[in-house]
Amino acid sequence: MEFSIATLLNQFTDDKLVPGKVLEKKLGCQEEESGEKLQIALDALERIGILTKEFGKYRRVYEEDVVEAKLRCSSKGFCFAIQDEEGADDIYVRESNLSNAWNGDRVLVKVIKEGSRRRSPEGEVKLILERANPSLLAQVRKDDGGYRAVPLDDRLLFELELDENGQNLAAAIDHLVHVTVLRYKIAQLPPLGKVTRVLGSDAEAAVDTDIVCCKHDLPTAFSQEILNLAEKLRKEIPNLLTKEKKNRLDCRELLTITIEKKAEIEENLWVENAFTLGKTEEGHWRLGIHTVDVAEYIDADSLLDQTARKRGTTIYLKKMVLPIFPEEVGRLISLQPGKDNLTMSIFITIDETGEVVEFEIQPTVINVNHQLSYQQVQELLGIGAMDAELAPAVEMLNQLFFNVSPLVKAQRLQRGGFEISLAEVESSFKDEGRLGAIVSYSNLPVLSLLTDLLVLAGKVVADHLKALEVPGIYCIQPEPDWDELEDLLKLGNNLGLNLELESEEEVSPHDYQRLTQEFPKTNANQVLQYLLQSTLKSVKYSSLPGSHFGLAYSDGYTHCVSPGQRYVDLLIQRILKIVFDQGRDRRHARAKLGVDLHSSSCHGKINWNVLPTQIQEDLELELHEIISHLNDREKMAEDAEEDLDGLKKAEMMKERTGQVFTGLITGVQSYGFFVQIDDLLVEGLVHVSSLKDDWYEYRSRHSCLVGKKNRIAYRLGDTVEVEVKSVDYYRQQIDLATVGGGSMASSEDLEDE
Repeated sequence: MEFSIATLLNQFTDDKLVPGKVLEKKLGCQEEESGEKLQIALDALERIGILTKEFGKYRRVYEEDVVEAKLRCSSKGFCFAIQDEEGADDIYVRESNLSNAWNGDRVLVKVIKEGSRRRSPEGEVKLILERANPSLLAQVRKDDGGYRAVPLDDRLLFELELDENGQNLAAAIDHLVHVTVLRYKIAQLPPLGKVTRVLGSDAEAAVDTDIVCCKHDLPTAFSQEILNLAEKLRKEIPNLLTKEKKNRLDCRELLTITIEKKAEIEENLWVENAFTLGKTEEGHWRLGIHTVDVAEYIDADSLLDQTARKRGTTIYLKKMVLPIFPEEVGRLISLQPGKDNLTMSIFITIDETGEVVEFEIQPTVINVNHQLSYQQVQELLGIGAMDAELAPAVEMLNQLFFNVSPLVKAQRLQRGGFEISLAEVESSFKDEGRLGAIVSYSNLPVLSLLTDLLVLAGKVVADHLKALEVPGIYCIQPEPDWDELEDLLKLGNNLGLNLELESEEEVSPHDYQRLTQEFPKTNANQVLQYLLQSTLKSVKYSSLPGSHFGLAYSDGYTHCVSPGQRYVDLLIQRILKIVFDQGRDRRHARAKLGVDLHSSSCHGKINWNVLPTQIQEDLELELHEIISHLNDREKMAEDAEEDLDGLKKAEMMKERTGQVFTGLITGVQSYGFFVQIDDLLVEGLVHVSSLKDDWYEYRSRHSCLVGKKNRIAYRLGDTVEVEVKSVDYYRQQIDLATVGGGSMASSEDLEDE
């Protein structure tokens, strides 16, 4: 099994000694060749002082001035090591101190100069933990020494020699190619690569999904071995169902509905969630959220599981989907009408105010009665059932979307929750997804109401893990930075809105709630919503519960409803199953009465360790090892999806070169101003050098450019007419030129700063 230095070092926690044999097993290096590679790595790490060896066992050596970080380089050669810890200083690394590390690599950095109030600390790369660029996009060049690859990403500050190996590289000169790195730079030897695919004569001639997949090194297929295992699962499922149904809570008599983008199972392979609804004797709502029990079908550490873990999360590139499991697995275990399905079910009791009274989590068996699409649900809510068979389902849907979900939403709004309004459905997850906030769609309001229910499921599961004090993975989203919002607030105020924050020291969800309520008062609502979305920080996973800004949770939330699409959800399922199967429901065996570990009724009644010590420690270690990887994969997916969106927009604007559009000035800098084209939500730059009619000076205090003679100002919120002058497709840069618009400068604008 292949492993990185980062993966190896993740096996060490605290100050514990770890035997070499344990490392072999955990890293899958029992075979002779992989075992030798592991030993070489251990010897090297010992030699440079990262590990120490005692009695044949290894211990990690920690130094206060050595930190783990990820390199971020600019095209001009400036590099910073970005630490994982929120708020930690970025460390400046000179090109001479990179030790052959590349942009994006995970590294250990030694701080060699402390920072000051105005200067970042300075460091040098001590060790490369994990390479971020096993392959890259490049153009082929020919020189006297042979062929070389020039990376398209100008943050990669090198060129690679190309191994011809029988290839006709002459035909690929100046073409866009995908290059696999065969050797990173060693001493005087330059990096070496091999062309694996010629994508086109240039970026515009290549397929956009090919560019994204190659740029981010995304796997587009599964090996035959994995496909064979998926097919083997087909034969195992009937026996598994027969065996498991006896041990689970039987919910097959409950009216059960799935709600998906499309109703046809062939077009939506992963149907993961189903819903039931009833009333308790006290008159409270009892909501059932049932998620396919992937953990029961896929064994931990099996080859299918290892593949899913490596991929981390499903990536959605418009019509192209890169799943964590083969499609066959989705077909086999997705929730299908008329069939018995193994699920992990969360039953939440909700009172008339929307408060959660209690909840329980149970392994169940269900049988889906109706599989509906979002659009079908919308239509049924509007006109009711057309036939007697659907009547009970329509009644349940009306209760779900007119009673229960609005109550849950009201609770979210009360604690400061907000919604980002978008025109089209973008998220492929039914919870908050990668955006980290609930999205409302003008043409599909049922979707945000559904999201509220699934987010509530993540909240109660997080509360349960916390209350039982068992290891878990939590989703956290830091608050946005004030400077990210500053231009947006100025823009809104220039448009006549009253946009203010409660405090400039701390941004709160309540602030965002008020902003989203103000935006519809102007014609620029869609642009403002889009810009607000871009100020949200990425969601990250942590072993400790924390706040989630977009959902206005301050004390813990997790993902649990998409175990077939996100590996973290599958891990949460496995943790719950371990608790239910091996957790201790009483302090000692002699105690007559125990607690129900499935239910919130046990909260506050446990004063013992629920899990045996060894299981607790093993879980903590496993989560410690994987969280960084999961965060990296989520960031990779986010970048890839944004990349494709950017390429689509660049392609669209390339076809509109020479056309004139109306847009809104959304950012002003000394070098020009950014214009958001209203109808297309595409941003371009009007460079100051293109303003030929006058000499324009930048006024930072008023966020505007002012003509010295004509006194025309281009400020935040001004409407302008712009012509599309040129488009750099690969870099997704759109250059615009003004045709009309702007405003007259005020006397304040003309004052020297």
